[in-house]
Amino acid sequence: MSEEFGAPAGGAELAPGADERWTLVFVREFRQAPVVVWGALTEPEQLDQWAPFVPVRNLGSLGETTLTMVDGATREQTPAVVTRAEAPSVLEYSWGEDLLRWELEETAGGTRLILRHTLSHPGTEAMVAAGWHLCAEVLRRLLDGRPVGVIRGADAMDHGFEELRVAYAKLFGI
Repeated sequence: MSEEFGAPAGGAELAPGADERWTLVFVREFRQAPVVVWGALTEPEQLDQWAPFVPVRNLGSLGETTLTMVDGATREQTPAVVTRAEAPSVLEYSWGEDLLRWELEETAGGTRLILRHTLSHPGTEAMVAAGWHLCAEVLRRLLDGRPVGVIRGADAMDHGFEELRVAYAKLFGI
């Protein structure tokens, strides 16, 4: 992964989650106000530019939806339910058997984003952290007005995914 694209692995930890599952706690700082970051977390048109999935509807309201994972020409639909949507501070929804909770805190410099991703499958912690790392870097550039294009699925391998996975595994002591 080139220095130009992203920072080294970090800003993440594992915490015991519900039902003996692990929760990846991932923290990033953005220069934009929480309302701007909220839009990037909830609006399908924006999510399609940085996230690993595209929702069929805006995630800013409660209820069922579908998240479509995209990997090149492959599409995989996963059911989801938005259980909490308190703009612009807390967004929580299921992603299949996983649970994602996004917390946005206003800071002097913009927004602190805290993602709590409770994992349903043990052994995926470093892989998930590497994926969110790349997504967060793409989001940062998008919000800064320097879009690089979405990086997800197999395309992530060309952008340092494997190096990040190894680095996060080491960071987590896996």
